[in-house]
Amino acid sequence: QVQLVESGGGLVQPGGSLRLSCAASGSIFSIYDMGWYRQAPGKQRELVARITNGGSANYADSVKGRFIISRDNAKNTVYLQMNSLKPEDTAVYYCKAVQAILYKPYDYWGQGTQVTVSS
Repeated sequence: QVQLVESGGGLVQPGGSLRLSCAASGSIFSIYDMGWYRQAPGKQRELVARITNGGSANYADSVKGRFIISRDNAKNTVYLQMNSLKPEDTAVYYCKAVQAILYKPYDYWGQGTQVTVSS
């Protein structure tokens, strides 16, 4: 089992910045993908950004140029630097880790952290 603990959410004004962190613990071997998803009220959960253990990243079009995902493999932690935040970025942000066990992928999710962008 992998446990994911997110931190760093909160209330920020439009144009502001926040940094989310997600620390993985437990049976963390063979984690290859880590990423951030978000879910706004009344909407489906969507990918924000993801990063492989080799450092390759991809982003949702809506956050390209504003958000940066990074990963510290030694600390088993993934970060999401969010800049130029907009009200439409308001959502619960979830961390996800994908672990390979006997060549099968297993998904683990954090509990979520609220990000609210409002003046």
